[in-house]
Amino acid sequence: MDPVVAHVSGVSLPRAKAHGQSLTQRSMHELSMAHGIVDQAVAAATEAHAERVVAVHLTIGRLAGVEPGALLFCFDIACKGTLLEGSRLEIREVPLVVWCAHCLREVELPGVQSFRCPTCQTPCGEIRQGREMQIESVEIEP
Repeated sequence: MDPVVAHVSGVSLPRAKAHGQSLTQRSMHELSMAHGIVDQAVAAATEAHAERVVAVHLTIGRLAGVEPGALLFCFDIACKGTLLEGSRLEIREVPLVVWCAHCLREVELPGVQSFRCPTCQTPCGEIRQGREMQIESVEIEP
């Protein structure tokens, strides 16, 4: 049977506080984020009367404060004994986009080290994209 996509709209997850955290604190944060994702996906799957979840599609912005690799590892741990056991976590990383008041347009920054327009080098403080962390959809088997 082909999986069904259950859309979970408006489910945003809290961002991490990356600065000043030890590796253990960061890992614990990703584990708590993974448990939150699993809880939301289980709720959506239960509402759709699913037998199991095939995949969870997640959007993470560059400034969300989440390490995708650590989250993938923790996701498998958090799924044990739930409808998500054996499912995939598909992560779509969202680039950092700011508004350049000099160029009068949105520009994608190559990294998070410098908030300057790559075209004109004007400092840009208005973030338009890159803080997101939300579940886009949940694939289920009915």
